[in-house]
Amino acid sequence: MMTVGVLGGMGPAATLDFLCKLHAATPARRDEDHLRVITDSDPRVPGRNAALRGDGLSPGPALAAMARGLVAAGAECLAMPCNAAHQWAGEIAAAVPVPFVSMIDAAVEAVARSGARRVGLLAADATLRAGLYRRALAARGIEAVETVDAMPAILRVKAGDTGPGCRAAMAALAAELAGQGADVVLMACTEVPLVLDHADTDVPLIDATAALVEAVLARALVAPPGPT
Repeated sequence: MMTVGVLGGMGPAATLDFLCKLHAATPARRDEDHLRVITDSDPRVPGRNAALRGDGLSPGPALAAMARGLVAAGAECLAMPCNAAHQWAGEIAAAVPVPFVSMIDAAVEAVARSGARRVGLLAADATLRAGLYRRALAARGIEAVETVDAMPAILRVKAGDTGPGCRAAMAALAAELAGQGADVVLMACTEVPLVLDHADTDVPLIDATAALVEAVLARALVAPPGPT
């Protein structure tokens, strides 16, 4: 099994969500069957939204340095549970000699498998501004709907609000996208699944974090677990 390096902290709670989902999805019968995971959870990475607005530092150098540190610590493949930061995925990949598992590619593959032709993007401003999903979905012949302003709700989650009011606000955004013709809603910000799941809305949901977990396991589980 490959050692996984996680570029985290964007935000910290979303990184923990990814790690919990990775643990739960790993087909392990004992401690030794789990992946070795090295995580650098650094919330000081420059803000992705500010960078893409043009009024903040680029996070690219910090992400490249984080990637190099993870590889130096033993990581054999890398993953980053932050959608917006994938705008700088090229700098990460260029900085290290190990594979980088793209969250964008993984989520778009999950959308394609769903058969949806029109996808609502519940995402941060930076992800939408960069066009990360719009371009990737269009390449698969899938239309993106991205007219909802999710930042107020996302910022509430980042501030620690995961209560009923925030859940209702996020569910309302998902329903608004469905009302604009989306077949499914892609939770394309890692804060969204912290307050939204299938029990909160009738709209079909796809979790980009869960899609990344699936892709990481496909890459990292190069050998089956041993006998009990």
